Amino acid sequence: MIDPSKKISPEQKESKTSQAHLFDAPSIVEQRRMVEAILFASSEPVSVTELESRMPQGSNPGSVLDELKIEYSHRGVNLVKVGAGWAMRTSPDLSFLMRKETLETRKLSRAAVETLAIIAYHQPVTRLEIEEIRGVGVSKGTVDLLLEMDWIKFGRRKMTPGRPVTFVVTQYFLDHFGLESAKDLPGLKELKSAGLLESTIQSGKDSNDDNIEEEADLLNDMDQPELFVE
Repeated sequence: MIDPSKKISPEQKESKTSQAHLFDAPSIVEQRRMVEAILFASSEPVSVTELESRMPQGSNPGSVLDELKIEYSHRGVNLVKVGAGWAMRTSPDLSFLMRKETLETRKLSRAAVETLAIIAYHQPVTRLEIEEIRGVGVSKGTVDLLLEMDWIKFGRRKMTPGRPVTFVVTQYFLDHFGLESAKDLPGLKELKSAGLLESTIQSGKDSNDDNIEEEADLLNDMDQPELFVE
């Protein structure tokens, strides 16, 4: 039987009702607002795992991201996947509006572009392997510059004598070129068919040297104005 002396007041009922909803998953509309707020406030791509850790229990940011990607596909900013994360980026056709804000001081050297191209297309790759592909030594300054720019980073060590360290491209590199992964880099055949590279091999040059130059050229051709060091 209910004890009349322990009646629940309207205020207590309201409090219990509010607490009962604390662990309810927010509505889809609220989840969309939360995801948008996090993405717009973040300076770096945000992973689904990180979104789940920030949002209330029961949220499903993965499905929200898929919906927002479609919704923002025709807007001034697009929702794009960068590596394992998601980020809001200026629509490619409006990128010219941002060029005035880019500080252009000096280009990457030919050696740096070649080294970067080799790492992007052959990662994980050791310094010795880079030198074997280029046919010349790789200076410490070139590697240090790419590391400082956060376009490459140290990868796992190879299971070979000496356990040499390898190099791989970073998520910042992928973000810079608008790639989801290094697998999305255009192939040489694609670049040739688009007229971005010469289709013929120049006489008197080794075919391996020609491939190196093509790999380096593709990074210049992808977005030349942004290949500058601030």
